[in-house]
Amino acid sequence: MGDGSGAAGAGLPLLLVGTVMVYALICRWLERVGITAAMVFVAVGVLVGSAGFGLVAVDPQAHWFLVVAEVTLSLLLFCDAARLSPRKVGGDLGPVLRLLGIGLPLTIITGTVLVITVFPERGWVAAALVAAILAPTDAALGAAVVSDERVPVRVRRILGMESGLNDGLATPVVSVLIAVTASQAGIAGGESWQVRAVYSLGVGVAVGAGVGFGGGLVLRWCRRREWTSPLSVQVAVLTLASVCYFGATSIEANGFVAAFLGGLAFTTATGMRAAEEELAFTETLGVLASQVVWLLFGAAMVGPALARMTTETVLVALGALTVARMVPVAVAMVGSRWSPATIVFVGWFGPRGLATVIFALVALQSLGTTGLADHVLDVAAVTVLVSIVAHGLSAGPLAIRYGTWAAGLSANAPEHVQVAPASRRRLGLHR
Repeated sequence: MGDGSGAAGAGLPLLLVGTVMVYALICRWLERVGITAAMVFVAVGVLVGSAGFGLVAVDPQAHWFLVVAEVTLSLLLFCDAARLSPRKVGGDLGPVLRLLGIGLPLTIITGTVLVITVFPERGWVAAALVAAILAPTDAALGAAVVSDERVPVRVRRILGMESGLNDGLATPVVSVLIAVTASQAGIAGGESWQVRAVYSLGVGVAVGAGVGFGGGLVLRWCRRREWTSPLSVQVAVLTLASVCYFGATSIEANGFVAAFLGGLAFTTATGMRAAEEELAFTETLGVLASQVVWLLFGAAMVGPALARMTTETVLVALGALTVARMVPVAVAMVGSRWSPATIVFVGWFGPRGLATVIFALVALQSLGTTGLADHVLDVAAVTVLVSIVAHGLSAGPLAIRYGTWAAGLSANAPEHVQVAPASRRRLGLHR
């Protein structure tokens, strides 16, 4: 991992391995006391990074850091998309489409207005970029909500599906806005941002669809002839997810779009009924990689962001987690017959996590060492840090309170309608 500006010495790999080991041994106990994985790994990163004891030095602009982060998100995007099928979504499609088709765009629009109001000097495009980076949710930061059986299973399932899909849908928006912002800042080079955006997204879609569907067909053909084993199928799925990402990035296309479309195409081609088992290895590797990214986030990004933190940055962070999330959710659910308490509950549990961190890193690499890049990084880091603490600590108590209230609802209430099977993995706990 060393690149001259990255980790200092061999201390970082040993620290990563040690932290992962300790967390693996006591994670269930930590969950019971309301401490999430993100809290643990970010805290360790802050303690050993420049804001703490300075034991390791991680440059957020180091290329290896970006590669680790991007591969992590690509694996999770592939898994999220591969689980999506009409059979699994069932009657939850309506609420999910409301949250993704209405709530997500409104979140970006509301966030843009928030950022331009607080930072008018940055301009509308930069404000929209920050808003898009802050838009995706991460259900794992409020794991107690999606795992507490007192919360109606349908509410938990919808939160998990929203979280699993909105980062994939936000990816092309973030990519285009990064290209426009870089072009306006004179960083883009000779080619227009329109050409780059169309090429990056279009080729990313083609690579993902081709690799996912073609690879899925080959895997299905081999499985029917019993040429594979359960373990080899899991390895093959990991390989397909990796080929989607690296195949796209090797020709300067969007690897995230390729991974997400690859997962959709893969599950379409295979029609696998045991998707949980087939995706288990890829998902486990994604979870491990996400823990690494959280530690690196604490070591490399939190310290500088806190050192430069202003009142305006805090206002944007708080607004992004409240007004810019809860109002769009309320608007999206108008006419859905969901109770106000449920709408507020779903609106609050939209934590900002891994996707926001990784999108900010991509923006940093594209915008270079500029004041605008620092601005994007600072807002994203502070928002995620506040979300980790606020959603992590509130998840357990609010899940109990809301679950107790929901138990008194009629069996015919939308919150209690059973329309699709659920499992812990499908509820978004993979991160």
